[in-house]
This record gives sequence, C-alpha cells and structure tokens, in this order.
Amino acid sequence: MSGPHIRDGEPYSGPHGEGAPASAAIAAAVPDQAPVDGDRPSAQDRFTAGRLAATVERLRGEVRAAHAAAEGRALVELAKGVIVERLGCSPARAARQLAELADQAGLSQLELAADIINQAARDRVAEAAGDFLRVTADEPGTPGSAAGAGDSVAVRLRTAESAALSADDTQSVAESLLAHALEPLGAVAVAIWTTGPDASLSLRGHAGFGAEEAARWHHVPPGVTTAARQALTGRRAVWYPSLAAAGIPSIGRTRHPDGGRVVVPAGTGGRIHGVLEVCWARPLDPQPQAVERQIEALAELCAHTLEALPAQAVSTRPLVPGGDGPLELAELADGLYDPVLVLTPHLDEEGRLADFRIRHANAHFQDPAGRPRSAVDGALLLEAYPATAGGSELFEQIERVYATGEPFRSRRTRLTALVDQVPLSSLADISISRHGDSVFLIWRIEDESARLASLLQHAQRLGRVGAFEEDVLTGEITWNGQLFDLFGREKTEPPVPLRDLAAHVHPDDADTIRHFLHSVLHQRRAGSTAFRLLRRDGVTRHIRVIAEPALGADDRLQAVRGAYQDISAQHWTEVALTATRDRLVATEEEAEERNRLTLQLQHAIMPPAKPPLDAPGLDVAVRYRPAETESLVGGDWYDAVVLPSKKVLLCVGDVAGHGVEAATGMVVLRNALRGLAVTGAGPGQLLSWLNSVAHHLTAHVTATAVCGIYDPESRTLRWARAGHLPPVLVRGSGAADLPLLRGLLLGALAEAEYEEAELRLEPGDTVLMYTDGLVERRDTSVHDSVTQLLATAQLPADCLERRLDLLLSRSKSDTDDDTCLVGVQVT
Repeated sequence: MSGPHIRDGEPYSGPHGEGAPASAAIAAAVPDQAPVDGDRPSAQDRFTAGRLAATVERLRGEVRAAHAAAEGRALVELAKGVIVERLGCSPARAARQLAELADQAGLSQLELAADIINQAARDRVAEAAGDFLRVTADEPGTPGSAAGAGDSVAVRLRTAESAALSADDTQSVAESLLAHALEPLGAVAVAIWTTGPDASLSLRGHAGFGAEEAARWHHVPPGVTTAARQALTGRRAVWYPSLAAAGIPSIGRTRHPDGGRVVVPAGTGGRIHGVLEVCWARPLDPQPQAVERQIEALAELCAHTLEALPAQAVSTRPLVPGGDGPLELAELADGLYDPVLVLTPHLDEEGRLADFRIRHANAHFQDPAGRPRSAVDGALLLEAYPATAGGSELFEQIERVYATGEPFRSRRTRLTALVDQVPLSSLADISISRHGDSVFLIWRIEDESARLASLLQHAQRLGRVGAFEEDVLTGEITWNGQLFDLFGREKTEPPVPLRDLAAHVHPDDADTIRHFLHSVLHQRRAGSTAFRLLRRDGVTRHIRVIAEPALGADDRLQAVRGAYQDISAQHWTEVALTATRDRLVATEEEAEERNRLTLQLQHAIMPPAKPPLDAPGLDVAVRYRPAETESLVGGDWYDAVVLPSKKVLLCVGDVAGHGVEAATGMVVLRNALRGLAVTGAGPGQLLSWLNSVAHHLTAHVTATAVCGIYDPESRTLRWARAGHLPPVLVRGSGAADLPLLRGLLLGALAEAEYEEAELRLEPGDTVLMYTDGLVERRDTSVHDSVTQLLATAQLPADCLERRLDLLLSRSKSDTDDDTCLVGVQVT
C-alpha cells in the first residue's frame, strides 16, 4: 500500500508528520490528565475522553483517505503511462488528455483510468470488470452494482490490485482485498492460505476474523479435510451456500455458522500457490457469473502476490544446502538408488502449463524402452513419453502433484513407451513429489527375477511346499519359512537334520525313512517317499519328501537339496474317495439287483407280447415296449381278458414313478381291476372302485387309466377314463380320438365319479388304447404328437398286428418311459 496502516504503537500519516507515533499525536491534542484512583470520573474527564476518541477517529479517517488518495493516484499515474506509450506524448500532455476524456465521458479521472488500464491489460481483472458491466446493464439488481458509492467495479478491482502489489506482507493483501473488492459483494471476512511442500495449509493473511480464531487455524496438516483443502485437491473453485450445511470445517465457522463460503485455488503457470477463502455472514444465494469472475480474478491476484512474497507465502524447507533449484535437485537425484527424472514446468505463450521439461535423469535411470539417458535428458515429457497422457493418467498425476504439492504413490503401474511406433510396456512402482518449482518422478521397473521369486514363494505357500538345503561337509542347514510352518517349529529354532528325521516320524514309518536316507546319502541317488510327521503340538501330518544329492568336482557328496510337501489333504481325500468308491460299487450292485428283480416282476406280469385272446368276432393285439434305461422301470400296464359274462375287459394304465414302488402299485391296480370286473359293473363304476383302492389300500399311489367293456353281441364299447388320454377310433381311411370324458386320476381324492360313454362299432373298426410313452416328446407338445399319431393310425395296414408295429416304429420315445399299446378290431 502507499502508506502504512494504523495500529497501536505503529507509524501513521497524519497532521504531525509522516511517521509520527499515534501516541504522540494524542498527547499533543489532549492535556496529560488522568483521574485519581478511586475517584469517579468528573464531567470534565468524560469530556476529555470524548475529545480523545473523536481525535483518534478523525486521524484514522484521514489515514484511510490518504491511503485511498494514494491508491487512486497510482491508478491515474498508471493510466497516464499507458497514454504516453500509446500516443507518444509527454506526461503533461497525457495528464491533460486524461482530464479532457474524463470530462467528455462524464466520469471521474479514477474511473476513466481504470477503464484505460483494463483495455491495455486485457487480463482476468479486465474480463471480470467487463462481465460485470454487461450483467448489470441487463440486471440492475445484481449484488454489488450499487455498492461503493458510485465507484465502478473496475476501480475497485484495480484499486485492490494496486494495494496488493504494493503491500509488504500477505496480511496487508488480505485487508486490501476485503476493503476494496469483497465488502461491496457482501463478504465479511477473507483468508489467504498458502500450500507447503507436504501439501499442508498455512494461514498467511486474514481480515474479518478474530486474532484468536486465526491463531487456532494458523496451520492445517496434510490430510485434514477443510474447505480450502477441497479446492486444493479438486483444483477448482468450490461454492458452499452454507458451510454448516456442508459439514466442512474451516476458519470462522463458529462466528458465522450459517454463512456462505467460496474457496478458490490461487495459482499461476499450473502451480497452486495457495487458496483464497471468502466468507459471508448469511447463506449465499447462487451468484451470477460476473461475481464468480471477480473472485477468480482476485484469486489470481493473490497467486501473483504469493509468488512475489515467498517468505510469507510458502514455508520453504531446502532439501540440500544451497536451495532447491534444478541443479541442487539434480545432485540430490544422483544420490538416490532409484531411477529419477527431475521435471520443471514448461509454460505456453499465455503462461499456462503445457508440459514438463526433463531437466535431469540420474545415473540409475532406466528407460522402459531401453533408451540411454541422453535420449530423454532435456526433452519435453510428452515428447519423450507420449503415452503418459494416455490411459495410465500419469501426466495428470504429475500435474496434480505440481499444482497441490501432495505426493502421489502407486504400485504396479503400467508404463508404455513408443519405439519406432511400437508400444513397449512394463510394470513399475511410481513415486511423484514436488520440491520447490521442480517435480521428482521416480519409477522402479519391476525386476523379472524378483517377480519370479515372488511367484515361487506364492506357489510354495499354496502348494504347502517347504524347501531345504543341507551341507553335508559343514552341517549347515537352510530352510525357507514355509518349511518351519510344516514342521510346527519357530523360525528361531534350529532346523531338523536329515539324520534325525526318523525321530520325528510315526514309528511305523521309521524303516521307510531309513531306506530313503540310505538311498540319498550313501547310494547318492535322488529319491522320494511319504511318511507321517509327528509334530510337537500333537498334530500328525502326511508329508512327502523329495531330495537329490549334489556332488562336487571330485564326485564326493557335498550337499542335499530337496523339499517337503504337506499331502495331508490329498491323503485324506484319497481315503475318502476309496471309501466312497467302495460304497458306490456296493450301491450300484444293489441297484442292479433291484432293477433286475423289478424288471423280472414286470415282465412276469406284463409280457412284451400277449398270446391270442379267444373272443369271437374280435381280434385283440398288444404291444409293450419297456423303457430304454433299466433303472427307470415304470408302472405302465395293460389287460385284455374275457369275463365270465363273455364280455371283454380292455384297459391300459400308468402308475406315477419308477422302480419297485411303481411296479408294485401296477400289480395291485391291475389285479384289483380284474377282480372288480367280475361283478359286471360298468367302466365308470370300476374306475370309482379302483380310485378307492389306490387312495386307501396303497402307499399313496397315483395313476391314470382307460377302462372299456366290449359286448360282442351288440358290438358296443362302453368306456371311461381317469386322467388318461382317450382311445383312438380307426374307421375306414380316417382316424380320430374319442371325446375327452370327465375323470380325475386315480388316488388323488378319496371319492371320485367317472363319466361313461358308449360307442357302437362296425365291422372293420379298430380301437387303440395307449399310454403316454407313445406320444410324449421333450421338444413336441402333446397335441402335435397326438396329431402325428392319428396320421400314422389311418395309414393302410394288412392286419391289426401290422398296424400296431407301424405305430411303434413311427414313435421314437425320448422320455425314458414305458409304452403300452392295446388294439381291438371288429371282424
């Protein structure tokens, strides 16, 4: 600033001369009088105190006015310089020109000077002022448009800039920004943070916050989440309508709990030097872009001042004597064992970060493409390693570290280098850190031998393998860590020598170990054997040991190398498999015997071909096709028998399930139906009685059936169905299925009634009864299968036997179900 601020005991500018102490001015203005201890102040004392306070306030006002006038004169003088440069005139002529232009425009010289500077500078401040003018022209109610007693935004911003650039410390910069630029926007406090090399935050300037509050927040360690940290990490401005609602701690939160807050990174050339934090007393409404541009311009102004004031802006910690410049950092990098690149920022014409220059590659540098150091030293990073801007996002991480100072670490990062347009990739551990204005990029390319050793260790751990080597001459024994775990011994205990191995095994395996050691140590042949290891903790392990002798140049035994493997899991798995195999063999034999007996029972009752039936005027033929899988013996059954009344009983049925239970249920239902048919009852009544048998007299058997009674004298067929497909009538050259009568499957309910139907047959008619094995297919609906059956049934046939054979040959079952087919033909 043009003059010092007023503080207790500090210099000031006033009527008693530049630099006179404030106490001297007060002493000159007021007689040296003080009330006596214990006496109440008199009216004269109170009058004297009032005069003293008024004098102090007047002096402060004069100082502020002097400061403002000095700052204004600085802007006017700067504008005169612009006019001198543009017009090539004298300073006096430039002063007259400025005055004339101000009168013509109806502006003060200060406002016109600010506009001239904006047009000449074309910087962020000029952009912010221009945006604000455009917005306020359309929206007169914009915050801050009427503030400042007629002062324009350009004047306030340029005044703040002039005061900040002339300040000797960051504290003065904060006070100037608040007084000239932020209070007109409604802000009540401001804080300027600087970033350290460890990404910490330090409070270097503040205004509007109390001294105690600033003391509590003078340093924020790295990793602590604050409002300023959010802006630093994200490298962007963050607006909080209410800091308390956001739940983010920061300076002044207790004083203004519901106030709005904005934090903006202050950086130049890609590096963030600090953070500008602005506080409002009340919740902050969404601001127009013009206000955002003003605050961003002030943040950039802070960055330039912080860069110009390193002692107050950054807490430097030199890495080596003499500073932390590229030369000193190169010396530091040469002292490291890891490959290091020292990078410095490379800015474009507009001062923005475009790339990084490789200033130094240390002696341990290893290029992923195998190039020498000279090939990359001095080159731009994106030119030497263009793939760093690709999927690995390595360049972005370097930018972030350079901007914020927060180091970055990553393991097993893929590095890609282009050699003759051929991408070569390798894995490396990455470390990036900022030192002053430079960046250390350290990468450690993964060593192939170390990687293979690590893989071997993992393989030994997963395979429960422990390796050993025993020097026969010196007696020195080497075990790896896995082997100590196998033997149940601490790593501080001595290993077990081969000659003492027999003392640690099961007594029954001692001879096996002695034969093994004799083969390896005396006959000098590689060998292996399995034994039971008895550990001290009482655990028994099944171990396989493999060893080979190592012979010297004189063909003498020098060492034995080998490995132990815990095969306990394999041993017990083999035992379990053997027992399971034995049980499986027994179970298979039992199942085969069971199926054989079931099949014999079924064939004894249901032979595949039935002998001719002695029924006058009626030919009867039967076909039975067992399931292809003998283990799925089903419960299909049929019957055709002449009753005592000379009528013929015709029926087919299918018991649910397979095996002995289904075969037994089939026998019960078939024999029960034969006995009930002797009563002369009709098919509906027979099925009703058979339903009771299935429900009450069997072990929860359910079945379907079709039952018919044929009268040879009248050539009529009375029939009923219980959940079964209806019979098929073949007459002449056509075939059709009979009506679907009502009737539940057998055994479903305790009582059920079944509908009957009567069909009068003509000579040559054929009736077919069948089970679902004839028509069921996995990939075809029952309706389509029945349609195909009718098409086959109406084909011409020489006799009934040929017709049934034709139906079976055209029906290829794929449901592992039995098939019963009964045909009757009227002669």
